[in-house]
Amino acid sequence: MGQWIDLTGSDGFVVPAWVAEPVGPARGTLVVLQEIFGVNAHIRDVTERWARVGYLAVAPALFARVQADVDLGYGAADMAQAKSLKAAAEALPDAGVLVDIQAAIDYADARSAGPVGVVGFCWGGLLAWRAACTVPGLAAAVCYYGGGMTNQVEKARTPRCPVLAHFGRLDAFISQASVQQFAAAQPPVQVYLYDADHGFHCEQRGAYDAAAAASAHARTLAFFARHLGAEPV
Repeated sequence: MGQWIDLTGSDGFVVPAWVAEPVGPARGTLVVLQEIFGVNAHIRDVTERWARVGYLAVAPALFARVQADVDLGYGAADMAQAKSLKAAAEALPDAGVLVDIQAAIDYADARSAGPVGVVGFCWGGLLAWRAACTVPGLAAAVCYYGGGMTNQVEKARTPRCPVLAHFGRLDAFISQASVQQFAAAQPPVQVYLYDADHGFHCEQRGAYDAAAAASAHARTLAFFARHLGAEPV
C-alpha cells in the first residue's frame, strides 16, 4: 500500500507525491507521471502495480502548483476541469512542473543506487518525453499516448536517454500522421501502435483495451529491465 510524502523542489516548492514500495529490495526505481486527472485512484494503483513487480515507484502531484489535492474521475465535468488544470500547469513560468519531476527523480535516486526510469500517461506521457530530453538523472523513459509530443516543437527535441512510446491507432487526439512523422524524426525512439483508443491502459476509462494494455505493459517491463539493469519479471 502506498502513502503520501512531501518532496521539495529546487525552488523550495513542496509537492506531494504518492510512493509505493516493493516487498524486499527494490529491483529499480520509477517516477510515474499522471494523466490530466491528477494522482487519482488509477495513478495510485499504477504506482502500486509497479511496486508489486519490485520497483520503488513515486508519483508526484503535478497540479500542486495550480491546485491542491486534485483527484478526478473520467466523466464530462471531470474532463472539463482536467483540461483547465492542464492549461494552467502548461502556462506556469520557467521550467513549470519539470522542477517537481526533478524532485521526484532526485528522491528516487536517493532511495536506490541504481538508475531511475520514468513512465507517463496522457499529459504525463508528454511530460515523460520532455523529461527524457531536458531533465538530468533519467536512464529510460516510457510514454503512453503522450498528447502533444508529436507536434513540431516536441518532435524536434533530442532525448538524453532511451525512450519507448505507445500510441493507439484509434486515438482521435493524436493523429496517425503525426505519430508517423514523430517516428521518422526520432529514429532512436521505439514507437509501437495498437488497435486501441486514447487511454487504452486505464481500466476506469471506456477506451480501456485489455489486449493493448497487456502488450504495452509487457514491452514496458522488458524495456525497463534492459535499461535499468533489472532482471525481467
